[in-house]
Amino acid sequence: MYESVEGPQSQLIMERDNLIRSYFSLGLHYSEILSLLLIQHNIILSERQLKRILRRLNLTRRKNFSSFEEIFLFIEELLEGSGRFHGYRWIHLKCLQRGLVVKQETVRLLLKILDPTGVSTRRRRRLRRRDYFNKGPNYLWHMDGYDKLKPYGIAISGCIDGFSRYIIWLQASYTNNNPRIISGYYISAVESCGGCPRSVRSDLGTENRHVEQMQIFLRNNLESDDSLPPFIYGSSTHNQRIEAWWGILRKHNAQFWMDIFEDLKNEGKFSGTILDKALVQYCFLHLVQGQLDQVVQEWNSHKISSRNRRSPVGKPIIMYYTPEMYYARDYIVKSPEDAILSCREESLFPLVHCDQDVYELCQILSEENHYERPSTAYEATDLYIQLRNDILSML
Repeated sequence: MYESVEGPQSQLIMERDNLIRSYFSLGLHYSEILSLLLIQHNIILSERQLKRILRRLNLTRRKNFSSFEEIFLFIEELLEGSGRFHGYRWIHLKCLQRGLVVKQETVRLLLKILDPTGVSTRRRRRLRRRDYFNKGPNYLWHMDGYDKLKPYGIAISGCIDGFSRYIIWLQASYTNNNPRIISGYYISAVESCGGCPRSVRSDLGTENRHVEQMQIFLRNNLESDDSLPPFIYGSSTHNQRIEAWWGILRKHNAQFWMDIFEDLKNEGKFSGTILDKALVQYCFLHLVQGQLDQVVQEWNSHKISSRNRRSPVGKPIIMYYTPEMYYARDYIVKSPEDAILSCREESLFPLVHCDQDVYELCQILSEENHYERPSTAYEATDLYIQLRNDILSML
């Protein structure tokens, strides 16, 4: 009866179905989808109802498997890029999010055939870190800058929730040292989350001063029964949540870009000048950000296994939005709209992520020579070399 409702409720059903499609595409299980629908959207469904809706939407993972050729070609495509650093579970999640229907075991066997060297390399164990404990989502955010791509002109800023390991933001720009840009990431996250965390931890860099002031301002009226300060400064070794995650980012994404830029350097096409860095930003930055967005989506919806009993086990998106399932609670501090607006006015949200003069010159050259906006790293490399040659010939 519910499925055949017409009129005003038909829009609600469409919105519900879109939510189910979205959560299903993230690779979430039935119980996880039902929990998110209930807690985040106040939609009550039984597992039987959910399965019926999934059948109607033609969404399945146990039948109507994708063709072997389609799966093979997709994995082969991934291995040509940063996917060559991924394990079979991550690749399987990528397949699901692409809309492919495939078993995890099939992906594992295909990787052994297509990338035997990578499989062997990933079997090596990492160093074990000390135990970490956090009360619940939004109790403590960890923020930091990632500088491995900085020699080439691309700076990354990230923030992770300590309890759930849910990525709050991951942004690439021409700098991660401008405090007003960093505070822009922070206040956008606060606006999206509906409030600020109980506390934020970062290193001692001056780029974090604006975030510190905003965090203190937004948490000013909170009556808390604990001694956790609004903002915590410390060394990078004590900011282990985000520091540990940078290693994951390098393995799954950053190393690919480091190799691309190092090749340009070795070929004499990148010398670290202001022009070269601006051209990298113009040609590559939107691709780097696109891949970072994809990494965030995949990470937040993959299952984390804990090496100690003090950290919860599960998918970051589930742990962050449904802490009740882990005997925890949300520590978000609700922030008034006028306070958020005041913070936004003190922040920067740049639309152009490279030198303005270089950007305008590249736009003119691209229009005159019919250069197309690159959609792959290799197209971006060709555009970078062409624009560099064009500009150097004019000097």
